[in-house]
Amino acid sequence: MSRVVVLCCVGLTPELIGSDTPHLNSLASRGFSAPMTPVIPAVTTTAQTSMLTGVLPQEHGIVANGWYFRDLGEVWLWRQSQALIQSPCIWKQIRQERDLSVNKHFWWYAMNTDVDITVTPRPAYHADGKKSPDIYAWPPHIKNELINAHGEFPLFKFWGPVSNIESTKWIADSFCTNFEKYPSDLSLCYLPHLDYDFQRFGPSGEHVAKNLQELDDCVGHILQSIEGQNAEVIVVSEYGIEACSAAIPINKTLRQAELLSVTTNATGELLDPGASKAFAVCDHQIAHIYCKDPQVLLQTKALLEQLPGIDSIYMGEMRSEIGLNHVRSGEIIAVAEAGYWFQYDYWLDNSLRPDFANSIEIHKKPGYDPRELFFDPRGGKRRAMTALIKKKLGMRYVMNLVPLDTSLVKGTHGRAPSKPELGPVVICSDASMEKDSWHQCDIADLIRKLLAK
Repeated sequence: MSRVVVLCCVGLTPELIGSDTPHLNSLASRGFSAPMTPVIPAVTTTAQTSMLTGVLPQEHGIVANGWYFRDLGEVWLWRQSQALIQSPCIWKQIRQERDLSVNKHFWWYAMNTDVDITVTPRPAYHADGKKSPDIYAWPPHIKNELINAHGEFPLFKFWGPVSNIESTKWIADSFCTNFEKYPSDLSLCYLPHLDYDFQRFGPSGEHVAKNLQELDDCVGHILQSIEGQNAEVIVVSEYGIEACSAAIPINKTLRQAELLSVTTNATGELLDPGASKAFAVCDHQIAHIYCKDPQVLLQTKALLEQLPGIDSIYMGEMRSEIGLNHVRSGEIIAVAEAGYWFQYDYWLDNSLRPDFANSIEIHKKPGYDPRELFFDPRGGKRRAMTALIKKKLGMRYVMNLVPLDTSLVKGTHGRAPSKPELGPVVICSDASMEKDSWHQCDIADLIRKLLAK
């Protein structure tokens, strides 16, 4: 039986494969390459889960990169427990028929998982507020093996204003080390490099060729390392990134209408979900709007219909039209127009903004913030350097380097692509698996068929 290696190249589209991607080209030439229809929202955790379960978000429950946990009264993004997935992943289905070893390398929902090997970024948060790079691995000895072989995982190159190829290269190199020592039947590897500059500068420009070449080098290294291991390869992407020029201040609009409530403490104004009549959890071009009282649904919908930049609104059973009719979804779901994205900001006075607003705080912000990829032009680098000096001296520090200017963001995703060539792609080493059309939910069955060879 064949082994299968799945490489998730974030942001890769059919249109981007060409002279700058020789290794991807070669793989497609001996197999096939095709556009792939994404699920909605076209974001990381939703797309990955749909590819591994073969069902829509309204079945597997991963309705975005994060959502409002009603029983906790809190918004949580980027949770890592596989138990949040409410449908069986493809390996669980196959294991009912035979043994199957699985390696999940930087793919999402990498903890509390039933795979044999897992590696994922897991920073250490110290009692004095300091954050240190680290990873989680199972079995535990793999952590030290990878760090000894490749050094410390470059966490701060994985997300933030200095994100670059170093993090993706570390992931690719460590995957090769892991695969050589523990070759699994099914191996999943996440390569996020294109996400950074494509959101910073947009999907076109001088930066594109270099980014593609760097990603392709990582893919080539993996392909070379697994050669001779009887492994079929699938390359997928979660979404394509398209140009954007404006953000939608959805939570500020809800607050001005006295639907969104805040509480105040020493850190500034904080969203008060439990007291709010309506608020939005923003995730790129999708916003889940949670309405506490059914009586405000129509008022909220009417308000959003007047807000520039919103393309479509789904409420109640209508949410099934985009595969998001699930209890975790907002009572209302808004989809942005092409060129727009939803900002999470809810404060009306910048002097009252929370202290995390200018920081890289993916777990504190009640929504996704692509501005974390930038240094604030007004002294962000200087403030970061000052904070690093304090960190080295053992002092408390605040890494307040992130700008509030939404116009800096030039690339976004989440809605359906404007044309198939700008959406996600599937490349497979086996030409016999080619077919006319692909959806992200088809990948689970493709994995099953390749494993059965």
